[in-house]
Order: sequence, then structure tokens, then C-alpha cells
Amino acid sequence: MPKSNSSLFAFFAFFAAKKSPCIFLCLLCLFVATLSLWQQPAYAQRDLKEIPPVDPEIERATFKLPPGFEVNLFAADPLLAKPIQMNWDSQGRLWVATSETYPQVEPGKPANDKVIILSDENHDGVADKTTVFADKLLIPTGVLPGDGGAYVANSTELLHLKDTDGDGKADQRKIVLSGFGTEDTHHIIHTFRWSPRGTMFFAQSIYIHSHVETPHGVKRLMAGGFWEYDPRTQKLGVFATGLVNPWGIAWDKQGNMFATDGAGNEGINFVFPGSVMATAYEAERVVRGLNPGSPKHCGLEIVESEHLPADWQGDMITCDFRAHRVCRFKLSDDGSGFASKEMPEVIKSTHPAFRPIDAKIGPDGALYIADWYNPIIQHGEVDFRDPRRDKTHGRIWRVTCKDRKLVTPPNLEKMEPKKLLDQAMSKNLWEKEQSLRMLYEKQPDGFLDFNKAPVMKFLCLRSDESMNELIESKDFSERHPAEWIPLLKLRAFDRIASPLELSIARDNLKFSLKSPNARKRLESICFLQSIDPSLPGITEYLAIAAKALDQPMDRFIDFALWKTMREISPAWLAELEAGKNPFEKPSHLFYALNCVPADKAAPAIRAVLENKLVPESELPKFTELLYARGNVNDLAAEIDKTDWGAEKPAALVKRLELMQRVAAKNPAAPKNAAKLVPLAKHADPAVRAAAYRLVGQWRGSDVFETLRDSVADAKAPLELRVAAANGLIHNP
Repeated sequence: MPKSNSSLFAFFAFFAAKKSPCIFLCLLCLFVATLSLWQQPAYAQRDLKEIPPVDPEIERATFKLPPGFEVNLFAADPLLAKPIQMNWDSQGRLWVATSETYPQVEPGKPANDKVIILSDENHDGVADKTTVFADKLLIPTGVLPGDGGAYVANSTELLHLKDTDGDGKADQRKIVLSGFGTEDTHHIIHTFRWSPRGTMFFAQSIYIHSHVETPHGVKRLMAGGFWEYDPRTQKLGVFATGLVNPWGIAWDKQGNMFATDGAGNEGINFVFPGSVMATAYEAERVVRGLNPGSPKHCGLEIVESEHLPADWQGDMITCDFRAHRVCRFKLSDDGSGFASKEMPEVIKSTHPAFRPIDAKIGPDGALYIADWYNPIIQHGEVDFRDPRRDKTHGRIWRVTCKDRKLVTPPNLEKMEPKKLLDQAMSKNLWEKEQSLRMLYEKQPDGFLDFNKAPVMKFLCLRSDESMNELIESKDFSERHPAEWIPLLKLRAFDRIASPLELSIARDNLKFSLKSPNARKRLESICFLQSIDPSLPGITEYLAIAAKALDQPMDRFIDFALWKTMREISPAWLAELEAGKNPFEKPSHLFYALNCVPADKAAPAIRAVLENKLVPESELPKFTELLYARGNVNDLAAEIDKTDWGAEKPAALVKRLELMQRVAAKNPAAPKNAAKLVPLAKHADPAVRAAAYRLVGQWRGSDVFETLRDSVADAKAPLELRVAAANGLIHNP
């Protein structure tokens, strides 16, 4: 902290200590928090004087690993420089997106960023060949081998690059999609990865606004979130929204998706279809991460490797690039979601240029770490042209277990689909992901068609009966690896649009929502988002989904149900206003009415009350909901239709207290509020007190003198005087 700030703090601290020890303690806590923020690495960059030697061995010597682990240098400059993202292909080659241009191209200087391919020809754990697959790119932040070439993020564009003449270099360049925002160069589209269902996922970050033209219409994503693209159909959609700088995507054995945030503080995030996470654009509700307060993380891999220890299987590996460490998180079930606990680091370093940003399990089962290698990071703390920025170095590190056998990768390229299907059940992530990808590419139609053998075998589903058996299975977490893709998630990308499909979906929803396993219920609710909301009979599915309320709820199920109710609300709101209640229980209807904006809920609530669509005993509950979700005119209507003189005191008190709870949130006075003023002189003290509290909430109501006289009346009961005083607070 600067000297002047320290002196100022000392003055206020001395004053606070004299006046109030509590204030002093608060100031002390504020000082400590500010000092710790000032000393964070991002800010320390400004005062960096000594640039460390670039020798990889000097850097490696600073690495601290768990007992029994070691690390070697897989690749470094001049084989590559400034790696951003990496992904393996089915031949066991590592594709890396690199950028020497970041953070911004210099005016007049052509961009010449590259996608390179690293090969370990003799399988000794060290890359011995590099090929420049593509150059003349502008800050490529993602690369994903597939469809005979590679998909590349090139600022505002999603490209597909292909080598057609066999020389190892791309000679065909196709713009697949364009219109992605480029307001901030470390927030542009990035983190490419194939999903278990054969679609491509990628992310964009908070400062980006994308308007993308597709054959199926313009698709938009304002701020951060996750895109899903299907190369077969050219469909692009938004899978989930939010996070500051989402920079890691991975799926576990059951197809559950997780993500990390390179600029947020949520740790590991559980991402399900339709998730709305922290910082999402115009979000009313968000799903928080699994590690609130955990620092920023970049890249994500889930351990599935026979080379790595048994107690590491299923753990999350991610990179804390600011603190020069590679982290590990262990997940456990928590209702329909997960809990996450940070474990000892995979790598911890004191080297100021060690900047791990991506992690992948390799064909040999080892863990590979992309090291951006730079003492200066980002472009928010230091100048774009800061001469201390490293533009030429970069490393890929390889972490192995000393006494454990490495995996011998099979030759997937020569395998027939039947054999690939078996490999897709492997315990090793590279084999499983690559086999599945090759199956999609070899049988692009048959493998994804539910009526054909490959997908049925892969899912262990051959009939509706076996499908129901899967949904009803008691042990959800120990499913066979062949069941990597939950059925309901597999269909979530394409909307169900036929009555026959709806019938099958309805039956499966009935089964899954009865399941004692919360995650099955969550998947079922998310599945509803894949149904076209304009289909006739859609409300039947919402009525089924609402049965989730009859079982234990948690924050993930609650959010998914809330969001689904909102998205399909036009259909069920229309039924309510037409005098029909599509929900089986009043509690289900009450929940649904709380899921939509007040201006849409109020007319439906009025219809519920006017048509008595719920039992008489439930009407007061829905009346209060109308007051809370309606407007001042609803209160005025209630005042007009009530015979206040005929009501018994107990009923009057209950009604006035109900209205007062709403008035506390909305101080606007109904135009006929004066009709309640006589209640301030009611013979029953409890009625008078309730009236004081209610009319006192409404500014400008004509009760000032009555309230003032009641406060001054020494003979009045204390409760009345307090109620009147509270009313005066709102009527100065």
C-alpha cells in the first residue's frame, strides 16, 4: 500500500480506537483485505524488475509434486511458442493453438499465429516432431481435430481447416460460422471440445456479444456462456449462460458437464442444460459454483487413466495460472448435483513465468500441461506493448507416476466400428473419446439414430422396456461405461417436435421423476427444455415435471424446474386464464406462479381466484400471492369488495396483516386507502394495531393525525402506540 494511504489509515484507526473498538476492528479487517489484494500476483506484475532465465530446467526445478510423481518436458520452444489450447487426435498427436500476437495485433503488422501438431514418434514421452498445420491466423484460442481436419477459433470466426494433399499443412480453409464478438481478445470464443453426444462445445466470455448467422436463423449470446454446435446439421445453440471467463469444459463418465472460470471465483461449476451461472446477462437467478471463493481456474480435465492412481480417478484437474499451480479437486454426490473439495496441488511452483492454462490426459495415460510461460499475463494490469511480455516461449509438461505402468494406446485408425465401440468403453479417457469421435465420423447417421444398432448397443438400450430399466436402476453412479451418455441428455440438443416422440418422452418422464436418485430427476426436468413449447399438450409434461416437488428438492433441481416453468409458461398461463388448472396439486400451481414475472403471473392468479381453481382452504394463500405479485389495483379491488364492518375481528386482523406484508414491499397507496382509516378507531385493539401497521406503510394516506394522537395517548395499550409509531415512520 502506498505510504500516503498507510498514513491516512493510521489516522482513522487511531480515531476509531478512541471512539469505538468495534469500528477499529472493522477498519483493521478492511486494511488487511486491501493489503492482500494489493499483493496479489496480477498487481505485482507492475513492479516486476527481473525477468527469470528461460531455461526449462530452471523452471522445472521449482516444481513441487505429490509423492511418487515426476514431470518432464514434452515440448518447448522452438517446437512451439505461447500455447493457448491443446487437444489430441486419434493418431496420438497433440494439436496446439498458439499465438505470438496476443494481446493485440500491432497496426501494419500481419498476424501470423499458428496451429501446430506435436508428435512423439518414438514414444519416449518427448515430442520430436512439430508440423505447422496452419499459419496467418489471428489469436486462435481453440483447436479441435475432427471431420478430416481441425476446427479453429480465429477471433470472430469458427474455421474448419483441412489438409487435402497430404503434406501435413492445411490447404483448405472454410468459414463455418462468423459473427462472434471480439470486444476483448482473451474473452473471444475458445475452449473447443467434443461432447459425448458428438457435438462441439466452446465458450465465450463476459465482454463478448455474438450475433451469428446460421442456416437455422441468427443465434445470439450476450456475455459469457457455452455454445453447442452440431457439424452434421449445422445447428448452433446456447447450452448454458454465465461465468466471467469460462475456460474449461469436461464431462464425467455419466455425461455430467463441468466447467471452470478463468476470471471468476466459483471453482468447479456443475453445468446442466439451461444453466444460468454467475454474471449471466440479464439473469434473475443463477446457479453458484461448487467452490465459492476459490480463485480463478483455466482448463479442465477429468482423470480417467489406468496410469494414474486409483484414488485420483474422477478427480478434476485445472490450472490456477495466477498462482503458478495445477490444482486437483475431488467431487462427491450432493443431491442432484455435486460437492467439490480441493486436494493437494499436482504442481506448485514459485517460478513467476510458469502459467499453466490447459490440461489433458494423453494416449499414454499421463497428464499433459500447457504452459503459456510468461511473467506478464492478461492485458488489464499492464500495457499491451509492455516489453516484458514474452512472445517466443512456451512449454508442454508431462506428469507421470514413477512406479506405475504407462498405458499402451491401441491403433484406433485401423479399427472397424464394432471394435471402436468396444474401445469406447475403455477406462482410459483418450481411447474412449477418440473411439467415440471416430464412430461419429464413420457412421454419422447410423450411430446417432436411436433405431439403429450402434447407438442402442452403446447405451445398452434395445427397447422401451430396457430404457425404463435404465431409468429405474437403483445404482445410478456405478453404471457401465457404455452408458456414458444419459439418454435424456443425448436428446436435449434437438427439440422434440412430434406427438409420437412426446408420447415416449411422457412415459419416460413418469418413470424418471419417481426415481429416488435426484440426478435422474434433474436430467428429466432439463429434458423438458428440448420440447417445442408450442406443441399441443405441452402442459401435460409440466404437470409431470411438477411432481418433482413431491420429493426432496435441492438447489439444482429447484433452478431447473423454475427455469423450465418460465420457458414453457405461455402454454400453462393461457390455460389458467381460460379457467383450466393443468397442475395436479395446489402446491404445484403455487410454485409455478412464483416462477414467472409478476406482470405475467398476476392475470393468471386473478383467474385462479375468480374461477376457484383451487380448494377453498387454499384461496387465502393465492390471495396473498396476488397481492405480492400483482399491483396496487389488486389491493384496491380487495378493499372495495370487502365489507370491513361485517368482518369478525380475528378475520379482520388476518386480512389486514396479509395486506400489510405486501404493503411493506410496495409503499404505493391504493387510491381507496382512505376506506381503511375508520379501522384505526375500531373497538378491538388488535384490529386498530393491524390497521395502523397497514395504512402506515402507505405514504400519503390520510391517517397522520390519528397515528399522532394514538402515539401521544398515554392511556392507549403499548401495542397500539408502537403500531402507530411505526406508521408515523412512513408518514413523516
